[in-house]
Amino acid sequence: MKFKKISRRKFIATTLLAMPFAVTADASLLEPTWLKVRQVRLDDARLGCRIVHFSDLHHKGDCEYLQSVVRRINSLSPDLVCFTGDIVEHKEFLAEALEALSGIRSPMFGVPGNHDYWSGISFATVRKCFAATGGAWLLNERAEIAGGKIHLTGITYNHQYAMPPSFKTPAKSILLMHYPAWVDQLGNGKYDLMLAGHSHGGQVRIPFYGPVVLPFNVGKYDMGLFQTPNGPLYVNPGIGYIGSYDFRFNCRPEITVIEV
Repeated sequence: MKFKKISRRKFIATTLLAMPFAVTADASLLEPTWLKVRQVRLDDARLGCRIVHFSDLHHKGDCEYLQSVVRRINSLSPDLVCFTGDIVEHKEFLAEALEALSGIRSPMFGVPGNHDYWSGISFATVRKCFAATGGAWLLNERAEIAGGKIHLTGITYNHQYAMPPSFKTPAKSILLMHYPAWVDQLGNGKYDLMLAGHSHGGQVRIPFYGPVVLPFNVGKYDMGLFQTPNGPLYVNPGIGYIGSYDFRFNCRPEITVIEV
């Protein structure tokens, strides 16, 4: 069988014409539910504690996808799970979101995001769900876990100054917050690890450039691990998407595994 030769110029032209369609297909059909698990190990990880961090569900009724997220979290066998805000955008989806999250088999700790407030969901219901896993819904509160080896502080989206970690016993101090930019407002508070969400990584990231658009209160902390004067900050790019913008490009939804 003979194949017709194609000129280099025609090949390049055909490729360039096909690229927008390939990018659109990737952004709308593949990446929005193509879960990524990223492994992060802190430099002084000595406790042997595995934390799974996820954020920004923005659950809108895709129960099959959310259940796949829960299954993946459970498969990682974490010692604790940390969630950094935005369960839903509309309160009618809260019940099914919490039903899925109740399947997490490790203590789950979390803080609310701006959409959790704006949607008017019942925090009492959320608190009950998180407590049932052995964890807690932290509203400017602290929790002592891992036999006192870890002290966890959670601040709400409208409380931008964290309580400085002042514990009597040596322990790892971890801060949960929704807005990454608040790391610049923590004063002299030092933490062994800070976790945030909200940014979605921009959802669309241009190679060698970065995010096209970011929401407010993100600053330079768009996605990934940052070393700051207050300690290491990890910003999770989220599980869901904002509003009707159900696409991602070069920015897959992520479950982060952090060894401390």
